[in-house]
Amino acid sequence: MARKNGSAAPPLAATLRRVERSAGALASASVARMEETLPWFRALPADQRSSVMLVAQAGIRSLVEWLRSGGTAAGTQEISDEVFAAAPRTLARAITLTQTIQLIKATIDVAETEVQALAAAGEEDALAQAILKFSREIAFSAARVYARAAEARGAWDTRLQALLVDALLRGDTSDVVASRAAALGWTDAPPVAVVVGRSPGGDHTVVLHSVYRAARRARVEVIGGVHGDRIVVVMGGAADPLSTAGQLAGAFGEGPVVVGPAVPSLDQATESARAALAGFRAASAWPGAPTPVAADDLLPERALAGDPDARRALRNDAYGSLSRAGGGLLDTLDAFFAAAGVLESAARELFVHPNTVRYRLKRVAEVTGLSPLDGRDAFALRMALAIGRLDPPG
Repeated sequence: MARKNGSAAPPLAATLRRVERSAGALASASVARMEETLPWFRALPADQRSSVMLVAQAGIRSLVEWLRSGGTAAGTQEISDEVFAAAPRTLARAITLTQTIQLIKATIDVAETEVQALAAAGEEDALAQAILKFSREIAFSAARVYARAAEARGAWDTRLQALLVDALLRGDTSDVVASRAAALGWTDAPPVAVVVGRSPGGDHTVVLHSVYRAARRARVEVIGGVHGDRIVVVMGGAADPLSTAGQLAGAFGEGPVVVGPAVPSLDQATESARAALAGFRAASAWPGAPTPVAADDLLPERALAGDPDARRALRNDAYGSLSRAGGGLLDTLDAFFAAAGVLESAARELFVHPNTVRYRLKRVAEVTGLSPLDGRDAFALRMALAIGRLDPPG
């Protein structure tokens, strides 16, 4: 209908006035319906139920504004988003998206039952259709609210995880590490190990999402951070950290993936992180290294790169163990290496039977965990001999 001054009358003008007058009653009826049909809503604290009442009232007001605008697409998002502007932040954290949709449905059900009473004569169908359209917009608005919250929470979690990983790398106190881990919901499932590899590049959130997806498939708990061109991942609950790291390797970029030694808990993970980082820096010296590779398998390369922990391990665990074991093990190793691994030549140099050399080499493997007959282990043993003689263990 056109007015005398030529301007168009609002659609459903008569109905609009009735809806405005009934806004409070509709909101109250909606909350009553929620209490009647939704057990979880009845269990909410009183302040949160009051907040829902505010949202319901805002929803009715927004419906009026939407009807007044003619229910057109222009401004629909702004009008529907205003509904959730009335909700305190604590409410969004207490109620899930699924529960929010249930609240919307309860409110719409009440509005639909009141169509006959609210609509002016001849406008019943138009009002019912308008309510259905507006309910869809409200549902989309709720999805936008939760999506934005999830994005913000994801960005915050990414920053918090980066801070936690940074604390581990710096060797911060266990209290600092524990408080940040608790904020992330870390359950500290043993054992804990740190994995370091190259980042594939791109947005940090996307990179870490790939790590989390792989971790879910592997059924382990992870916290990760991108530091420069590296990804540092803390794994918890992996019975075999090296094997589990292999399941995560696809989320890393090209290059070595190094796994630090397993430790009992997160507050001891600095040791694992330090070893994994040192191994990552030294891994290029072993072109044939497997992926992933244990940091302890890179002890010779780490020692050459100046890692004091690797030098200490080779000096104390390998050279020191051989020194304490006695039985001519050090002399036998020297003769064996000087003879280029030929048993008979080493035996002649030591004036013993070749079987004696075999026995002593077997003892070396038992004492150190490194076999002189294996190329990699022999390299580590030679490094241990050199380091131990340059800096004898105390």
